[in-house]
Amino acid sequence: MSQPVQANHDTSAGNADAGTGEFLTFVLGEEEYGVDILRVQEIRSYDAVTRLPDAPDYIKGVINLRGIIVPVVDMRLKFRLAKAEYNALTVMIVLNVGGRVVGMVVDSVSDVVRLSGEQVRSVPEIGATIDRQFLTGIGTLDERMLILLDIERLMGHETMGLVAAEAA
Repeated sequence: MSQPVQANHDTSAGNADAGTGEFLTFVLGEEEYGVDILRVQEIRSYDAVTRLPDAPDYIKGVINLRGIIVPVVDMRLKFRLAKAEYNALTVMIVLNVGGRVVGMVVDSVSDVVRLSGEQVRSVPEIGATIDRQFLTGIGTLDERMLILLDIERLMGHETMGLVAAEAA
């Protein structure tokens, strides 16, 4: 992760490129997910957090990251998966979404992959534990299938309370 990543497309150009680009892949339970690499600030080992009173269970608490107070979300709990066992592989992906720094706890980080438009399929209409509005598609890479998250929409959703909604 030490090399800077350059995007080859304008993310504001509309939906034509919504599913293409480079994605940081990570594991939650048995599934592999992808998040736009341009939203990733850093990857760190999981540290203890300061718990906030009356916060939802998926908000683990906050950490002090070089003077910035960063809320930390346990993605297993957010997606209603089995409770996570924190171990040496557990990592925190620090994201910059909506002008706010947010930490996301995942089981492990896999790699960075580039997906073309042909490798991204729309999300099927099925009952899933993750609300479809938070998904940009399903990426296919050889035998791997990646659930691509719309991390801006997820972290900015009113139920999260992490990123202020854009003024209308």
